[in-house]
Amino acid sequence: MIISISLIIGAVLIDLLIGDPKFIPHPVEIMGCLIKFLREKVESSVHKGRLFFRFGGTLITFSVISLSALCGWIIEQLLFTSFFPIPQALSYLIVIFALASSLAAKSLKRSVLEIINSLNNDLFKDNLELAQEKLSHIVGRDVDKLDRNEILRATAESASENAVDGIFAPLFWMLIGIISWNISTTFPGPLAFAWFFKATSTIDSMLGYKVGNLRWIGESGARLDDILTFLPCRLVLISLPLISNNWMKLFYIIRKAWSEGSKDISPNSGISEAIFAHCAQVQMGGINTYNKHSIEKPILAKNAPIANIQNIKKILNLSLRLEILWIIILISLHLLLS
Repeated sequence: MIISISLIIGAVLIDLLIGDPKFIPHPVEIMGCLIKFLREKVESSVHKGRLFFRFGGTLITFSVISLSALCGWIIEQLLFTSFFPIPQALSYLIVIFALASSLAAKSLKRSVLEIINSLNNDLFKDNLELAQEKLSHIVGRDVDKLDRNEILRATAESASENAVDGIFAPLFWMLIGIISWNISTTFPGPLAFAWFFKATSTIDSMLGYKVGNLRWIGESGARLDDILTFLPCRLVLISLPLISNNWMKLFYIIRKAWSEGSKDISPNSGISEAIFAHCAQVQMGGINTYNKHSIEKPILAKNAPIANIQNIKKILNLSLRLEILWIIILISLHLLLS
């Protein structure tokens, strides 16, 4: 099991220090190309209608996640058996980089800081157009009419939600892969499970919009993503207050975040944003516009200050500290059970 843990620790370090190396093809880009190709095939079919699009969406989801998990499992089997005679250290390095591709701490921090810097440059004169353009890379809402305060709110909410989707959910599924490996090394391991989750998350981010044909094509992927993120989201809910200097209000914060976040139409994003809102003391929620359709989201931490550069940076800092806590807990569990 120590080998499995070292792979995850190595992946976390690579992600934090390097992020996504430009010289290595990113698995998500490959998944995205496949999803786009299959979506075009489904939408170009002579058959039209809700049932057909739902079937096509289910087929896309099954095909992409199965292929992604299978590729991860094949890599594990080739590198950690006698089938592929390469040095063991090189095998570890390949899998570590592959696992790191499922994590997004470095890229999320970079994206958030680019938005913040756009609002704090040119002698403190905001560049709203640049900030809107940078923001559009990490949110699904319409950004072209957002002012400074709304850009900052969207950034805070995205940093909170994407911390769960891009850091803690992949870590959770890597751990499930470790457990699977400890049952049998022929079972799928951390890479297979990480890519399985990443494929689902990518499908949701590309197809999970309730507009047009995507209302039905993206339905199965969105529901599966909700299921796979359900437990990691709630683990973040109960563990984030442990590192937010609010020990005296631990249970109050958890209850409050649960109460407010559960009102969101998403079973996970509302709770993810709510716990970060209370721990970082930043107000979130309000009216968001998606493809010119407005949706009113519940107000989170309504007595906290509105989003600003300082409390957004605090969200990033909390994400880093929580990631370290999760790794410490993982190592401690191993030492206790070994």
